[in-house]
Amino acid sequence: MAGVTLERDGAVALIRFDRADKLNALTLAMYEELGAAFAEVRDDDSLAVAILTGSGDRAFCVGADLTESIPALAEGRFDISEWDGAHQKHTTLFKPVIAAINGLCLGGGFEIMLSTDLRIAADTAEFGLPESGVGVVPAGGTLTRLTRQIPYVWAMELMLTGERIPAERALRYGLLNQVVPASQLLETAHAHAQRLVRKSGTALATIKEAVLRLGDLPQDQAFHSEALYGQKAFTSPDAREGLGAFAQRREPDFPSRRPGS
Repeated sequence: MAGVTLERDGAVALIRFDRADKLNALTLAMYEELGAAFAEVRDDDSLAVAILTGSGDRAFCVGADLTESIPALAEGRFDISEWDGAHQKHTTLFKPVIAAINGLCLGGGFEIMLSTDLRIAADTAEFGLPESGVGVVPAGGTLTRLTRQIPYVWAMELMLTGERIPAERALRYGLLNQVVPASQLLETAHAHAQRLVRKSGTALATIKEAVLRLGDLPQDQAFHSEALYGQKAFTSPDAREGLGAFAQRREPDFPSRRPGS
């Protein structure tokens, strides 16, 4: 049955849009399932990293289903804020999320991509925000996030014109970390995930939470809060283990990565 699935591979969660025959367009149920999947990763201490991708080779996700989700919004039967969990607005998921973009990444799919932390795209991927062409706007986080992530003029060109861009241009714009052959996409995403699994869970969570929460604060207030985040990390069990391992020239065994810790 089409939907959003979550598979476990050790400490890595693979979240997948599983509606390939419809280019992984999101139904109302799929938005709810995606929000639930992100919450499951957040709450499961055995999971350290999530990879988000789409089924098939044609699309990562082309956004909301135009036959169900968009009409529900347009007719006032649905409040877009109910999709906040899927769009990771107000998120408390401070574990890294990697997007593995395997094809078309349009509309809501593009918006969900913007909520992720590392982004790997197949060389066949295309990106676009077509909302202005059908009389709506990218309000799934993009109106807030896009100009904070890439230069203003590129962000406005994407939102105003609705034109698609290829993966290499998206890389140049700063939307992506890496572009790889499609056959290597998931392998590359898993390699990034495994690198993160070996890092301190406390450190990664502190970095992500701080970056998300300090960006809009006045500089002096942000520096004060940054020091508190730093102190939390420096006095953690992970820091004691990491510094001890460094002194002893061995690989650290971070408490945050131990089962049941």
